[in-house]
Amino acid sequence: MSEQNGGAPRWSIWGPITSLGEAIRFLTIIPQPWLPPASEAGMVTSIPWFPAAGAIIGALLLPAGWLGDAGWGPLARAALVVAIWGIITSGLHLDGLSDTFDAVMSWRTRERKLEIMKDSRIGAMGAIALVALMLLKFAFLAGAGPGWWRAALVAPALGRWANCYGIFWFPAAREGGLGRTFHQLVRRSDFWAASAFALAFAIIVAGPAGLVAALLVLAGSHLLIRWWVRDLGGLTGDTYGALCEIGEVVALAAITWGQ
Repeated sequence: MSEQNGGAPRWSIWGPITSLGEAIRFLTIIPQPWLPPASEAGMVTSIPWFPAAGAIIGALLLPAGWLGDAGWGPLARAALVVAIWGIITSGLHLDGLSDTFDAVMSWRTRERKLEIMKDSRIGAMGAIALVALMLLKFAFLAGAGPGWWRAALVAPALGRWANCYGIFWFPAAREGGLGRTFHQLVRRSDFWAASAFALAFAIIVAGPAGLVAALLVLAGSHLLIRWWVRDLGGLTGDTYGALCEIGEVVALAAITWGQ
């Protein structure tokens, strides 16, 4: 956990809109040409807005799903949503997922695991994790009823809330790097602001299922983080990505349960 006074300004002169824009620029391929040049300080101010950026990602998925449903049915709907999901985020968190599982499933020393995470190549365990995750997203969306859109809208927000939980409450594994900067400069108020939005959004959109999804995402994230902190000595940018992707799957599973 870190309660930092922070060496960087918490909000830019452009206020919350700029901070949300920073989150969108960092987490997606959506261009934000009106923003100042990217900086670590700017990215830190965007942390409370991660779930809001996730909600925007979810909203962008819905037209693809409705088009697939209208033209071809639930399988096409699921395939289109999963494909657009990966494109909008440029595979940022999927890459983190594969690197994380290549490392933590290698049963090597801590130092060697951290080296593996820097390797751009995908190993067997990383490939298995990627395929399993994409299949699960597809299956949950394909099997859901008319309320599938609630899960698609909420899951990206809760996945990025899992990032906020890991960033604030747990140490970084490496000296230097963006993960260390995030952990050092994030404030308690940043985490609680992100949490308030994520919980409210999940409940407003999905009702009791949204609350259940949020609690399961939090519990699952905590268990994964405890494992990775024990193995790696802390978290990295790759593990943040893995937390996001797994959190999304958990949220999809919870909200689509029984539909």
